[in-house]
Amino acid sequence: MPASDQEDARTYLVVVNAEEQYSIWPVDKKMPAGWSAVGKQGSKSECLESVEEVWTDMRPLTLRQRMDGAAGPPNRTRFYRGG
Repeated sequence: MPASDQEDARTYLVVVNAEEQYSIWPVDKKMPAGWSAVGKQGSKSECLESVEEVWTDMRPLTLRQRMDGAAGPPNRTRFYRGG
């Protein structure tokens, strides 16, 4: 049986970076710089399910902030009253 068909028995962590992007990482490997664990640990499928539940907006944090700020206040039309 090919390795890709075998169940991955490793334990994983759900991790997040400063842009609030999620991933999973094997607990026995050194976590890459800029990522931190968010508490969920388990099988690959359990961690991927957790990521699906919490990562509902795939846009990076800075993009979300820019887009939210670009909306700005509602456009208020000013009328000139001639006189």
